[in-house]
Amino acid sequence: MANADSGKTAAKTWLRQQQRAGSRAARPVLGLHVAGSVAGVGQAIAAASALTDAFRGSATVVLAIAAFIVLAILRAILFYLIERSAFAAGASARRRLRTDALSRLLHAGPVLLRSRHSGDLATIVVDRIEALDGLFARYVPAATFAVVGPVIVLLAVLWVDPWAAAVLAACGLLVPVAMAVAGIGAAAASRNQFLAMARLQARFLDRVRGIATIVLYGRSADEARDLAKAAAELRVRTMRILRVAFLSSVALDLAAAAAMIILAIHYFFRLRGAGGELPAEIGPALMVLLLTPEFFAPLRTFSAAYQDRLHATGAAEALIDLPPLPEPVPAREIRTVSAQGVTVAFDAVTLTWDASRGPALDALSFRVSAGETLVLAGPSGAGKSSVIEILLGFVRPDGGRVTINGADITDLVPQALSRLTAWIGQRPVLFAGSIRDNIWFARPEATDEEVAEAARAARVEPFAATLPAGLDTRIGEGGYGLSGGQAQRVAIARAYLKNAPLLLLDEPTAHLDPATEQEVFDSLKRLALGRTVILASHSSAAHAWGGRRLDLRDGRVASARGAA
Repeated sequence: MANADSGKTAAKTWLRQQQRAGSRAARPVLGLHVAGSVAGVGQAIAAASALTDAFRGSATVVLAIAAFIVLAILRAILFYLIERSAFAAGASARRRLRTDALSRLLHAGPVLLRSRHSGDLATIVVDRIEALDGLFARYVPAATFAVVGPVIVLLAVLWVDPWAAAVLAACGLLVPVAMAVAGIGAAAASRNQFLAMARLQARFLDRVRGIATIVLYGRSADEARDLAKAAAELRVRTMRILRVAFLSSVALDLAAAAAMIILAIHYFFRLRGAGGELPAEIGPALMVLLLTPEFFAPLRTFSAAYQDRLHATGAAEALIDLPPLPEPVPAREIRTVSAQGVTVAFDAVTLTWDASRGPALDALSFRVSAGETLVLAGPSGAGKSSVIEILLGFVRPDGGRVTINGADITDLVPQALSRLTAWIGQRPVLFAGSIRDNIWFARPEATDEEVAEAARAARVEPFAATLPAGLDTRIGEGGYGLSGGQAQRVAIARAYLKNAPLLLLDEPTAHLDPATEQEVFDSLKRLALGRTVILASHSSAAHAWGGRRLDLRDGRVASARGAA
């Protein structure tokens, strides 16, 4: 409960900060709203004058009608500009927030997937940031306009009839009270709706990925029923939010209707003693009645935008839960290193993923000289992949020091570390597109000749030649259409094209048959020439590769073999 309360408090604080940040972009929207309200007062005055002059047969009716038409056109233009400015304010805020969220996700790296589902993260970056659009585009300007707009109309009414102004003020004050009462629990309903949506998206993504397993075990009907239940839960929670919106709208309509009825009755009894003559007070009476909808228009705008504020509260809790960006690193002398030969050293490095499971690395120390190959061996959970993730910059060690050519890895700018390293993991990440595009991904500025050379070096060309369009053959997401060995060769071609001096291999043949494994290792041996290589693998073929071997147990060095 304490954690939930602290999360709500943090979300509210974050929203206040975001509203202040978005207030500058909302100023043009607010200014246009105010101009529209002034034009609305002018329209009401012109309409009342036109009706009064028409009843009396005055020649000035033409001028009043012309003024009404001009103000109507002006107001239509202002409404158009309001929509454009509001869209620009919302788009600017979404761009800023999405850039920040993506930066935080990219900085956290794949480590974040140890505790978060990819579908949940996608929901945050896409849907939850989209849900904040209304906060900046509508709510921020509407919150101020809900005060300024009615005051402008109220001053005009006060000028002609103080009693009518008092009635409008009293009815207007009931609106925010009713909205507050109707909105009790609405923020919680919005959070629950976002949670249900995230669960449905994550579940759907998991089931799409595992559809072959679901069909194989005959669970299609069961999974379909579970998805239907999740969709029904999302529908129910969404309807709860809409109920709040309807209640707020009803409260506003009742207040506006009450004000109109009271004023109509007031003027009826006030003017009925005039007999057959048109009383002089008919003009002010018509003006007040026509200004009554104008008085409630800003409140109606705020009522519609109030739902955006509730949606933003639910989205804020997810956004603040993302890992923060690191503090800016103070200027240091060493921010990059030479890419000609790489020496890696671990000095008493410690790393803990989960305190309940103990350290993944426990005072681990070793050194790999430039051009040397180090094979990391040991059972699962010994710390091999943790070493690779530290060198990739995905995680920082809790203690100790990791250096590359003598420079602390935490002092290197990410771009420099990326240029130094090439990585091949257990399952290569291939994107939907052509084989050529997937190789090109490693170095977009590479020429066609360099891509073709990398494909030849990694033995991609022999199997690509059997495909309909060669290297331009399109494959599906995750390498769909290629075998495991073929996908791994595409990953090796990327490493060839990148031509980085430090090669990190994390179980690169874990899911391959012995014959394919040997072919992949042959390609990797050619790639490793002249490079510093750190290979984490259980495979006996990897251990026969040569180089120094380091056996890890519980994050510590159990034994070392080979040249020092």
